[in-house]
Amino acid sequence: MDHTTFPSWPDVAPHLIEVASGRAPAQTIIRGGSWVNVHTREVLPDHDIAITHGRIACVVPDASHCLGPDTEVIQAQGRYMIPGLCDGHMHIESGMLTPAEFARAVIPHGTTSMFTDPHEIANVLGLEGVRLMHDEALMQPITVFTQMPSCAPSAPGMETTGFEISAQDVADAMKWPGIVGLGEMMNFPGVSNADPKMLAEIAATQRAGKTVGGHYASPDLGPAFAAYVAGGPADDHEGTCEADAIARMRQGMRSMIRLGSAWFDVETQITAITEKGLDSRNMILCTDDCHSGTLVNDGHMNRVVRHAIECGCDPLIALQMATINTATHFGLERDIGSLTPGRRADVILTSDLENLPIEHVIARGKTVSINGKITVDCPHLDWPEAARNTVHMGKTLTGTDFEIQAPSGANSVTANVIGVVENQAPTKALKADLPVRDGLVQTEGDVCQIALVERHKATGGVVNAFVSGFGYQGPMAMASTVAHDSHHMIVVGTDRANMALAANRLAHVGGGITLYKDGVEQALVELPIAGLMSDQPATEVAAKADKLIAAMVDCGCTLNNAYMQHSLLALVVIPELRISDLGLVDVRTFEFIPVLETE
Repeated sequence: MDHTTFPSWPDVAPHLIEVASGRAPAQTIIRGGSWVNVHTREVLPDHDIAITHGRIACVVPDASHCLGPDTEVIQAQGRYMIPGLCDGHMHIESGMLTPAEFARAVIPHGTTSMFTDPHEIANVLGLEGVRLMHDEALMQPITVFTQMPSCAPSAPGMETTGFEISAQDVADAMKWPGIVGLGEMMNFPGVSNADPKMLAEIAATQRAGKTVGGHYASPDLGPAFAAYVAGGPADDHEGTCEADAIARMRQGMRSMIRLGSAWFDVETQITAITEKGLDSRNMILCTDDCHSGTLVNDGHMNRVVRHAIECGCDPLIALQMATINTATHFGLERDIGSLTPGRRADVILTSDLENLPIEHVIARGKTVSINGKITVDCPHLDWPEAARNTVHMGKTLTGTDFEIQAPSGANSVTANVIGVVENQAPTKALKADLPVRDGLVQTEGDVCQIALVERHKATGGVVNAFVSGFGYQGPMAMASTVAHDSHHMIVVGTDRANMALAANRLAHVGGGITLYKDGVEQALVELPIAGLMSDQPATEVAAKADKLIAAMVDCGCTLNNAYMQHSLLALVVIPELRISDLGLVDVRTFEFIPVLETE
């Protein structure tokens, strides 16, 4: 039973009433568990949950009156019964997996509801890409809601995408089943300056009675922030410190604090609850971006909840932030987020509320995982060829395409350099003095080259600049067609010939990530769907990603999850410096700046 055919509460209310009253048998009863009630923040031992038609009929000390000859009985044996976990903001494409394979990866970790924004594929394939993601999401045995992407491109005039999303696209998508709102409004200057297109998208969402997602990536909490909130975004996940979380909650937004593969923003913000004592109802846990290696090796929302508890959060409050708070924010608290009558029967059995082992997962009343092993199928779409043929460079590249010419007669130059910040999305705007040889600027020390290779319209365009922070040594290059958010191709390297080899390799395989060292390929992760995703199992993709990470380390990179940093270097809505197909962007001013300083 998929999301489109799953019955609503009104549809099954007569059945729920009959079971709760004892006039009809339950289809399933979970017996003898400790009921974690996220409405009252209580743990109530020795309770049963009676389930019928995928929903909870009653939670009572003894559900014997609901027992029939064919009722399935699951023995909780005193374990905690907690609601299935909800991810309030995330991008499936960041897992390098299709919705089906992402669901397969996270179900054993207890995630039963996800609020996804497929703006990555929107930039490559437009509205049709969003529809494909949406359709496969609806087929899954867990609940995958879609937020209609708001910003493709993320910053108009600063980048060129494969397709653009219009205000009419947004209005039309609000009628699709499973569309729960508008994806993160990344064009925060547009909202703050009352851009008509951004306001039209927000208005269409609000008229549909749905939630507007936010993305305010500026540290400026003055008038620009006030204007952004006035524009209508209802949440934000771009905070990095306690002051950010507090400012958002005080202004009536939900503060979404994230623990992804490379974004470690929970510890610095949850102190608003654990130390300042503010109302926790307005804080939500999310992942934003998790690659397949994290999902396979570390977990998903269970990892985030455990981390919040390790940061000093009361376990029951942390669970609220990953269940009822999320459901309430999206207006779905009568459908998901708690173990109470009428809600979807999304239940986790765990023996420890702090370490949170996920021992038994039930979604829509059906067992979907036991002790880390999935027990259901996750159906796939038949992805069309157009979605698998998206890397169009226009020509075969050579080392000369990555040359940066120095001013005539110069022996050295001062370059503007993108500075990577470990475990955070923002970068630093740095300057470096670099040597010149044979009229070409050379890399030196920790500074290496970065290039943005156009791959949507076969223009043959290559924009070159410099980046620091990866620590690469020796002749090497890494290329990726995952290049948030325009998703051209990012190539980072210390050697121009290796950069050309890496770029051409991805054109040949139809997208993915590769690393070359001394002219030899060391690792390859094929991502044939939109150059963003594989339809292979997460374990296989994770194994290839692990090999990639090992190759990066072998080249001198010690950053945590450096691949995620690599993939965001073209995200021209997060300060300070980024690269796009149009040039080097200072996101503090939304202006292009030269790669080389001139006197």
